Amino acid sequence: MTRSGRPTAVAAALASVALIVSTTPAANAQSVMPISPPGLPQLENAPLPVPGVPSLPVLTYPVIGPERPVPEYGNVHVFPLPNAVVGIAQPIMFFFDRPITDRARAEATIGIRTEPHVPGKFYWVSDTEVRWRPFHFWPAHSTVTIWAGGKTQQSFQTSDAVISTYDNATHTLTTTRNGQVVRTMRASAGRPGWETYNGIYYTGERGRQVRMNSETFGLRIEDGGYNTIVNDAVRLSYDGIFVHSAPWSVADQGVRNVSHGCINLSPEDAAWYYDNTRNGDPFIVVNGPGKHFGAFDGQGDWNY
Repeated sequence: MTRSGRPTAVAAALASVALIVSTTPAANAQSVMPISPPGLPQLENAPLPVPGVPSLPVLTYPVIGPERPVPEYGNVHVFPLPNAVVGIAQPIMFFFDRPITDRARAEATIGIRTEPHVPGKFYWVSDTEVRWRPFHFWPAHSTVTIWAGGKTQQSFQTSDAVISTYDNATHTLTTTRNGQVVRTMRASAGRPGWETYNGIYYTGERGRQVRMNSETFGLRIEDGGYNTIVNDAVRLSYDGIFVHSAPWSVADQGVRNVSHGCINLSPEDAAWYYDNTRNGDPFIVVNGPGKHFGAFDGQGDWNY
């Protein structure tokens, strides 16, 4: 017994952990651990050290969490959503219910546990949003459990390593899965004056039919703009770069760049890309005449 009596408290908490583990072989990470009584360490979950199974809940076990400050915010929403399966470039996003004045304190309220262990960093998008990502892409089939604000807890998994690279030198899009080429597609990117940025993107929202309207970024129809529905569209940037079906440019795909910045594919290839990727898959543009995709626009996280 020390003067503080801490070993007794820790022993009690460990006994609670042992009880939970013995009564539930693997706790579902979506059920928040009960708040520990005053004087006892807080319990939270960690992913089990076994590969996750896509589409099934992440299996976890209770652990003693480190002491964290009381958050200055109320609620926090986290993305990816509970039990999601995402690509290896997907950052973790935390949305607070009010502007944060002490960013270091807010970061200290967040716990991120990964299996396998993955080092990473926080970075702020605004006063109400902070993100965390690994220094390098997630390993395929990682499991991640998040604790935020002392009450929000959820888990997600990463999928196969599906990486797509558009090479402007050949006007081709090549997709690999776990290092093996699975498809090479003829493509067309941004024409002169609308060059597609070089750099690392990742896939976001998608739709079988998406309206593209150039007037949203100031290009009028009469000045060469457009307002049309495109099929099998997958977003790459907040400012409107998509991979999508473009039957009107099939003759140009693999030859020259004719788009306003999007990656044009044939209908068959666009449908394949839509069906074989998920949110958070990396998309890399190389050898293009455009500038580097460095300005943060929502999906440029990997260019820092």
